[in-house]
Amino acid sequence: MNELHTPVLAEEAAHWLAIRPGGTYVDATVGLGGHALVFLRRMNGAGRLVGLDRDAQAIEIARERLKEFERQVTLVHANFSSIDEVLTRLGIGPADGVLADLGVSSMQLDSVARGFSFRSSGPLDMRMDQRNDQSLPAQANLAGITASEIVNGAAERELADLLYRYGEEHDSRRIARAIVRARPIRDAGHLATVVAGARKHGGRQRLHPATKTFLALRIAVNREMEELEQFLSRTPATLSPGGRWAVLSYHSLEDRQVKRRFQQLAREAAFRLLTKKVIQPTEAEITANPRARSAKMRVAEKIAAESTS
Repeated sequence: MNELHTPVLAEEAAHWLAIRPGGTYVDATVGLGGHALVFLRRMNGAGRLVGLDRDAQAIEIARERLKEFERQVTLVHANFSSIDEVLTRLGIGPADGVLADLGVSSMQLDSVARGFSFRSSGPLDMRMDQRNDQSLPAQANLAGITASEIVNGAAERELADLLYRYGEEHDSRRIARAIVRARPIRDAGHLATVVAGARKHGGRQRLHPATKTFLALRIAVNREMEELEQFLSRTPATLSPGGRWAVLSYHSLEDRQVKRRFQQLAREAAFRLLTKKVIQPTEAEITANPRARSAKMRVAEKIAAESTS
């Protein structure tokens, strides 16, 4: 299992969240259970951990991976944006620590059938939650349109705006024009080829030409920025005074949103920032796990209410 998923900044997250025996913790994006496993080992058999994930397959893998701690663990197939509702329903809380890792898991990236990677020829799906949305309440917004429906159905201008807004892609109009001309886009590999042909090439490029396009589509399909906003709004109420909150982000849009929210809470004297600068992986971790390269972690602590007595 370890070869499938290497958690990013796991020991650092456990340190900054002050994971200890007897505490109540929430891994709001439990994924394949990598961070949760590190936390549970520090908890030494005492305490409670709740894990949420919108990916049902990830939940099942995490359940198997954390089997030795099953008495302490509750795993829920839910989006992290509903953290408050889940904890209320379970009758658990307030939490001593909450973690959210906003990255896509290695399992999702490496699954050809998911279409997250431009290095595959899989279908352009990109949904993290693949439940049939017909079976869900309208307000759930857990499973929507696929990336294929966007690239083959959106108007050229709408597509260009999406690539610029979510992918910060400066060649967005050229790429959108090329996509529309190449329709129907058959699969992830076809899209990557079309995008690479449309982009301006200026010297050596560190990123694959399609990186930003695939990022933008993934964000749009999964409503990632909207879900993150809900999570950032709802989480403070789930933490106990002195409770800590860590968020790992992987691109500038996410990090800016997290930074703004943490700064707002600090100005309101509701939280204090524990990390003045972002925590990033060491070169050794990046060498061992290249996907950790862009990770940034911010941590804040809820301020205890002053006694009125």
